[in-house]
Amino acid sequence: MIYRMGAALMSLLGLFVAAYLYLYKIGRIGALACGAGGCETVQTSEWARFGGVEVALIGVVGYALLLAVAIAAIQTAPSGRRWPVDLLAALAAGGVLFTAYLTYLELFVIRAICRWCVGSAAISVTILVLALLARRRAPELQAS
Repeated sequence: MIYRMGAALMSLLGLFVAAYLYLYKIGRIGALACGAGGCETVQTSEWARFGGVEVALIGVVGYALLLAVAIAAIQTAPSGRRWPVDLLAALAAGGVLFTAYLTYLELFVIRAICRWCVGSAAISVTILVLALLARRRAPELQAS
């Protein structure tokens, strides 16, 4: 249960980071608190959109979904159902793959590093690790 709670907490933290970046993107806050100019470079680049949608908004939706599934995994633990833990791991893996793509763009295409994006990447990897540990530690849960 502790891993599922950790995944929920990290999802909430990721939601805050993504919301902060999205609020910047839509002009609701001024400059990003980043220290260096890399954050603005990344956020205003042509690569800040994916499929016509702001990457920060994709992050908000993704982290909100991870949070909802992590909470469902916490709630269904006593009932013995395994699907929320499996779904959490699958969604987290997808998030890490998307983050790897975005990190590649930062490093090799945009050539600028956003500290908030690096933090989000660390959060995504942490959620995946916690989800995999929760999945491994819950053999008593049924697949149904």
